[in-house]
Amino acid sequence: MVVKSKGIPLATLLLILFLSAIFPTSFSNQVLNSKKPIPSSSASSLGSSVAFQIKGNVYPLGYYTVSLAIGNPPKVYDLDIDTGSDLTWVQCDAPCKGCTLPRNRLYKPHGDLVKCVDPLCAAIQSAPNHHCAGPNEQCDYEVEYADQGSSLGVLLRDNIPLKFTNGSLARPMLAFGCGYDQTHHGQNPPPSTAGVLGLGNGRTSILSQLHSLGLIRNVVGHCLSGRGGGFLFFGDQLIPPSGVVWTPLLQSSSAQHYKTGPADLFFDRKTTSVKGLELIFDSGSSYTYFNSQAHKALVNLIANDLRGKPLSRATGDPSLPICWKGPKPFKSLHDVTSNFKPLLLSFTKSKNSPLQLPPEAYLIVTKHGNVCLGILDGTEIGLGNTNIIGDISLQDKLVIYDNEKQQIGWASANCDRSSKS
Repeated sequence: MVVKSKGIPLATLLLILFLSAIFPTSFSNQVLNSKKPIPSSSASSLGSSVAFQIKGNVYPLGYYTVSLAIGNPPKVYDLDIDTGSDLTWVQCDAPCKGCTLPRNRLYKPHGDLVKCVDPLCAAIQSAPNHHCAGPNEQCDYEVEYADQGSSLGVLLRDNIPLKFTNGSLARPMLAFGCGYDQTHHGQNPPPSTAGVLGLGNGRTSILSQLHSLGLIRNVVGHCLSGRGGGFLFFGDQLIPPSGVVWTPLLQSSSAQHYKTGPADLFFDRKTTSVKGLELIFDSGSSYTYFNSQAHKALVNLIANDLRGKPLSRATGDPSLPICWKGPKPFKSLHDVTSNFKPLLLSFTKSKNSPLQLPPEAYLIVTKHGNVCLGILDGTEIGLGNTNIIGDISLQDKLVIYDNEKQQIGWASANCDRSSKS
């Protein structure tokens, strides 16, 4: 979910008084640059990684999640994985707006509020002139996502126990949001997850914090299966020694996104008018989005290619804006992909690093038996000229975001296999 920047509103007096009661003004002594040892069988784990099993799918669920343990004793929370945002947050056991989970699945805070004067608080604020009313003021946050959803809450720290691939254990104190006011927009109901695992490259992400503590390399990767599930990892131990193609990340002063490009679109291995696309890789987006001009060109290419084939527009399917029906309902993508041509994104700043998009990487078959285009018009939903590579186009690929070398890589992979294999 690509985040839109938004200022932090002042909480009401009643809410401040309540939060002051449930969040004692005691703060963790173990900050991100602490010299104190972290409880671990091997405090230096830079040569290791942390792996998580992924659940979910593009359709019909619309998101992928991992389970993250938080607290002491730990409690497990299912979080939507999102490379399009930095902040991790969980629904807070507080007077809550927009919280749909039962109370026993909410996060119960135990203190350790992040102070407003903490550098992490300044990092989460969009305003350049971040101001604190007092040294002990709590750090409020608000994030608004491109789909118009949002989360408002307070930043705190708690233990997040992790088991590394080298067998070591750690319980670092990491900062995340305790969200007490969530909004959700869209046709589908809000996800039944407890929050969002922000995997962006900003300072507030869990990934950046683990790297600051010296526990991992600043690398994250995921493998999303087109059949559902997959795996996620922090660190660089699970990167294959060969077969990965790399392209450099673009430096952006306005947002901490995994943006790359420019890239030219090929249709059936032929050049098109769609050129120079800058693309954000966003695991928090179910579908891929092109700006209006690129989207219109792509739709025309597909429509012209479908002439004479036994497919016609299915205007009554609400699943996605553009769908087609056949002589009889489709049961799977295997029934229909032969009617569609492969796409390819060629990155002009790096040689031999095309992103292959076979029909399976841009189509879904709906419960109505129609086939729908999973590349949508982003301008129509307020993305402007922003282009997003979402989950549908990241399936069955090992995708690696290397913040140390400022590059992103991918390779075809069997994401049904475990991360160990």
